[in-house]
Amino acid sequence: MLFPTSVIVGVLASSALVIGSFLGAFWTPPDDIVAAALAFSSGALITALTFDLFQEAFEMGGPWWAGGGLMAGAAVFVGADELIDRLASSQSGFALLAGVTLDGVPENTALGVTIAGGGHVHYLTLLVAIFASNLPESLNGATDMRGQDYSKYEIIGLWALVAGLLTAAVVIGSIVSAGFEDRLLAAVRAFAGGAVLASLAATVMPEAFDEGGPLVALATAAGFLLTFVLTA
Repeated sequence: MLFPTSVIVGVLASSALVIGSFLGAFWTPPDDIVAAALAFSSGALITALTFDLFQEAFEMGGPWWAGGGLMAGAAVFVGADELIDRLASSQSGFALLAGVTLDGVPENTALGVTIAGGGHVHYLTLLVAIFASNLPESLNGATDMRGQDYSKYEIIGLWALVAGLLTAAVVIGSIVSAGFEDRLLAAVRAFAGGAVLASLAATVMPEAFDEGGPLVALATAAGFLLTFVLTA
């Protein structure tokens, strides 16, 4: 049941990329709507990474394995993000897609890890948080790509490709981590949580504030509340 579950959950999480790209290919959303959606997803991901990833990692592996994994995940993301920033200097569509893929890999791998954890964690919270994150990112990215001589069908097709890659990340994360012993699994969960946390601090939250101003704080709180209720 592990493989079909991870495929279904991965498709559900990544489908938001296709939906958002379709909307963005034909419609330019107001900046404040995109900002509110990004902020909402930030709050949702904070809840998910705290309770579905790091708390479980801490309880399974203790402070050293969980803490080391968290910091390693954050460090790897920061290094990879610097590389993407250099590519993004050309404002190419490739750089946009690469950036979203970089953000999405740790989130979706973490989703696969939670599926493999079975009774230890509930992946519903993380699934909702990732869906909420993918939708505004692809909507905003597709809108930007329209100004870079991409056709509407090229935009949708490229984002569908990213959705396929991130679905694969869910499947791979679930299969690879299924046989891990507790301390190693704790480190993997914490690593994914650290990467997600770094992505929120470095990319998602600053972008939301730049486009939406102080009101994004309320949207962040709303996202946190929703996923906290799901977790509880």
